[in-house]
Amino acid sequence: MAFRETCVMEERISMFRDYDSGAFNVTELSARYGVSRETFYLWRARRAGGEGLWFQDRSHAVKACWGRTDAAVVARIVAMRRRFVHFGPKKIRARLLLEAPAEAWPAASTIGDILKREGLVTPVRRRRRAIEQGVSAPARLTVNSEWSADFKGWFRTRDGQRIDPLTVTDNASRYLLGVEIAALTYVGVKPAFTRFFQECGLPEALRSDNGTPFGSFGAGGLSRLSIWLLKLGIEPRFGRPAAPQDNGRHERMHRTLKAQTSSPAAATAREQQQRFDEFRRHFNEERPHEALGQAMPAQVWSASLRPMPAKVEDPWYDADYETHRVRGKGDIRWRGDQMFIGEALAGEVVGITERDEGQFLVRFADHDLGAIDRQNCFHRFAPTRARRGETVETKQE
Repeated sequence: MAFRETCVMEERISMFRDYDSGAFNVTELSARYGVSRETFYLWRARRAGGEGLWFQDRSHAVKACWGRTDAAVVARIVAMRRRFVHFGPKKIRARLLLEAPAEAWPAASTIGDILKREGLVTPVRRRRRAIEQGVSAPARLTVNSEWSADFKGWFRTRDGQRIDPLTVTDNASRYLLGVEIAALTYVGVKPAFTRFFQECGLPEALRSDNGTPFGSFGAGGLSRLSIWLLKLGIEPRFGRPAAPQDNGRHERMHRTLKAQTSSPAAATAREQQQRFDEFRRHFNEERPHEALGQAMPAQVWSASLRPMPAKVEDPWYDADYETHRVRGKGDIRWRGDQMFIGEALAGEVVGITERDEGQFLVRFADHDLGAIDRQNCFHRFAPTRARRGETVETKQE
C-alpha cells in the first residue's frame, strides 16, 4: 500500500480517537483535519455500521455497466474476425449487418475496442502525410470508364519459380477483374488482357505506370501493348514516373493481395495462382469496401457494353492525313528518305498531316507521336501524363 494512503488512513483513525475523547466538536475536528462536515459524518456512519476497514477508501468503479456489450454479441464479433482475419472493425460490422440486418450491432469503434481486448488487433503506427497542395479535384468515375493495370512486385514460390502477378481493377467499383501470373512482355500479357476483354468487355481507358510492357521511351511513350489498346478504342493513361500515389487505390489493393496470398508464398506457381483466384473471389464478393458504402465490389460492377471485336482494324484518319504503314525496322518512306518513327509501331498505319508550312504532325489513331520539322527530322513527343481524375487533352494540329 502506498505511503500516502497509509498516512490518510492513520489521520482518519486519529480524528475519531479525538472525537471519542469528547474534547472536540465536529466543527473543530473538521477544521483541524481539513475535511468537510459531510465527509466527517460519512466516515462516522461507516464506523457505526460495524465495517471493519471503515477507514479505507472504497472502489469508485460502477457496480454494473449498462452499456456493456452482451457476451453473445462479443462472441459473434470475435467469430467474424476469426473468419475474416484481415477485416477491420468497419468491415466486420458491415458483414454482420449483411448477415443479420435486424440485430442492433455495436458501433465500429466499440467493435475495435472488443478486438483489442481479445488480442485480435496488432497496433500499426501510422505516419501523418504532408498536405498536398495544388491538386485538382478528381473527376467522377463510372463503372468501366477507367481500369487500372499493374504488376505487383515479383517474388518466388518455395520451389524457386519467379512470380509476376498482373492485376487489373475497375477504378469506380474497385472490382478486381483478374490476378494472373504473366511475363512482363507484350506477348506475356496480351493473352491475359484478351481474356479480360472477352469476359468483361472493353473499358474506355486503362491506367498504368510508364514501365514495360505498358509504356516506352519511344514516340508518344507508346509500347506494342498501348498501340493495341488504341486500336481497340481504349485510351492508355500513364502515371508520372516514380509516383505510385497517382494510382493509389490500385496500390492499396496490392498491399491486401500480398498480405493474404504471398506472405508466405505458395509451394508452386499452380498453387500460387489458386491463391490469387480465391483472393479475387473474396475481394469481389465477401470484402466490404468503405468507398462503396461498405458494399462489395461485385454488387456495384457490371460488364462493359463494349464487346471485344472479332477483328482489330487499323485506325481511321481524316482525308487531310497522308497515311504510311511503318516498316519492320520502325521506319517509313518520307519525301524520298527513310524516317525512323519507332520499332513498337512496326506494321502499323500512321497518319501525317501538315500543321504549319513545312512542318508536319505524326499521329497514331488519336494519339500524337511527334512532329517533322522543315529539315525532315522527326522529333518524338514524350508521353502525356496526368494524375488520376485529370483529363489529358490530345495535342491538336
